[in-house]
Amino acid sequence: MVTQVLRTFYVRDLKKLKQEIALYKNEAAIWITSKEIANSAGNLCLHLVGNLNTYIGATLGHTGYIRQRDIEFSVKNIPRQELLQKIEGTIDVIEKTFENFSDEQLEKEFPLLVFDKMSTTGYMLIHLATHLGYHLGQVNYHRRLLDN
Repeated sequence: MVTQVLRTFYVRDLKKLKQEIALYKNEAAIWITSKEIANSAGNLCLHLVGNLNTYIGATLGHTGYIRQRDIEFSVKNIPRQELLQKIEGTIDVIEKTFENFSDEQLEKEFPLLVFDKMSTTGYMLIHLATHLGYHLGQVNYHRRLLDN
């Protein structure tokens, strides 16, 4: 049951991310930064896609995804449509990975060392969900503050 709740939250928040990116009136504003706002919505989007495709897709779903984390924050001006496709692809990865995922797997050790010590898969999945929500809120504020 818990895995299905997590799956629901990931899909819900990724759809919301997709909606936020689509809501920009000025597509170029997706990539704006300012003195007070260091990360653009576009880079946050790429970061979230990379993060979920790495820790859920590649690590748990064995998708073969290879992350290039530095590019998530350095590349600019990817067309909105491409960002939306990346989000949609990540939703597909989440759906497929959680298709046969059981609550028992939450208690197992997560296959990668991510923090200062090994953690359970459940701990990591909850961390990833809160990380997604945190950056989703940043994208929402970015849009409302800088898309004029």
